Amino acid sequence: MANVQPTRGDISAHPDASEMRARYDRMLGGRDVALVDGPVFLLGLYCAVSPWILHYTTSQPPLVTHNLIVGIAIGLLALGFTRAPERMYGLSWAFCAMGVWMIIAPWIVGDSPDAGVVVNNIIIGALAVILGALCAGTAAKSTPRA
Repeated sequence: MANVQPTRGDISAHPDASEMRARYDRMLGGRDVALVDGPVFLLGLYCAVSPWILHYTTSQPPLVTHNLIVGIAIGLLALGFTRAPERMYGLSWAFCAMGVWMIIAPWIVGDSPDAGVVVNNIIIGALAVILGALCAGTAAKSTPRA
């Protein structure tokens, strides 16, 4: 009778192991953390549609336009992080600055915003600062030192 039990061996003995590792490193672009790009894109998407989700389109028209533009910008940064990480991760600090701007924007752009709008922008901004710091840390860790 044939042995049908799956065997899990060490892949380091595989003849193509070094080539597979090199290909994997090329695909990731030398990044240590590739899972940051998805949450950044989702944050941008939520930021862009949040005025319609929280229904403040009539009470805060300037903030609707503001959140839409900033959300699209965050989404484009996320796509850039995914498409050309070696060039785009330098903009991680700009992403942190966008997060700080999102925190203070309800009082600067808006007209006496209510608590829901303020809390929404503070959460989006705080997440942007945290994810931007993660991206910046990843970029700093993966850049070669001379």
